[in-house]
Amino acid sequence: MTHIDPGTSTWLRARNDRAALQLLLAHGPLTRAQLGELSGMSKPTAGQMLTRLERAHLVHRVGEVSSTRGPTATSYGVRGDRITGIAVSMHADTIQAMLVDALDTTFPIVEIPVEGLERSPERDIRAAIEAASRAAQLDEHTVAVVAVGVQAAVWPDRDSISLTNTLPGWPAEGSRRRIEDALDVEAILENDVNLATMAERASGVAKEASSFALLWLGDGIGVGVDLDGVIHRGASGRAGEIGYLAVHEGNGEAERTDTTDLLGGPAVVALLHGESSALDGDGVSAIATDSAAIDVLAGRVALALDPVLAVLDPAMVVLGGPTCLAAGESLSAFVATRLSEAAHPELDVRLSSIEVSPVLVGARQLLVEQIRTRLEARIPVG
Repeated sequence: MTHIDPGTSTWLRARNDRAALQLLLAHGPLTRAQLGELSGMSKPTAGQMLTRLERAHLVHRVGEVSSTRGPTATSYGVRGDRITGIAVSMHADTIQAMLVDALDTTFPIVEIPVEGLERSPERDIRAAIEAASRAAQLDEHTVAVVAVGVQAAVWPDRDSISLTNTLPGWPAEGSRRRIEDALDVEAILENDVNLATMAERASGVAKEASSFALLWLGDGIGVGVDLDGVIHRGASGRAGEIGYLAVHEGNGEAERTDTTDLLGGPAVVALLHGESSALDGDGVSAIATDSAAIDVLAGRVALALDPVLAVLDPAMVVLGGPTCLAAGESLSAFVATRLSEAAHPELDVRLSSIEVSPVLVGARQLLVEQIRTRLEARIPVG
């Protein structure tokens, strides 16, 4: 990064241009007069800022705004095609992906079948980049960063992932570096439930919570922990991996050995249909009208949450993932009655409000910030 002495005209220009870019990102397209008013700069200075940003290919002219007191004015907007990212959600047999830009534009979600194919980190992410870029009708060479949600514990400092049953072909160490070396992009690997937790903080029911725990029930189970807006990952990235917690005798579930046996996808299907199988939409949808099954499920959820609540004492618990969403608001009400009011008198139990691809929503949130930072870094300093 080029060093600029504070207080010089070069420093001031770069500072003003950065402020202009941030205002355009926050407010959308602006005219010279509008930018001047928002920034506190004169119209000529605002015009110079826009000219420099346009020359750097960071903004472009997007339309004309009519005026009752003079000629029409040109409006300028940030270019979304300069730097993009790809949000990815890894599943055992499919990959979901979507392109992300600095404007937080909504692009199509693509689903890539990978069952039976040769797998590797770079092969999987290359397929995601190509498919998502094609669906968004943007050049894949604009992709600078990918955020990948994995059903695994992620230790960024060591570039290692563990508990990787759903990632065939991905090594325990070095996956991030393999993606970056092969595809020339920055790769951010993150636990999928942590990404869903970020989504809940940004745009879900936990926006105003001081702290919360997201219990995710799907094929597997996990907990995401948000403490004052910060994801708690633990020393080695394994915080929230409660599927391996032992279930002790004397709680009415003596035949279960761990919480995955209680709440994993096969256990929920067995609860509903009498025999265990993989979780799918048809298999779990029946729970919505089965109050007896919801009651049993609520008891199991309360059992799994007890140690989480005892250690963290969050202000809110959010119930998310396919199983919880299928059970609906009845589940959150049943769970609230099962938890001890004496032990958790102020606890708020809520159903997640993010129904479509919360892992991608969280990855998208992460990428928008990354892309905007990269755009700012392209502001000329000379």
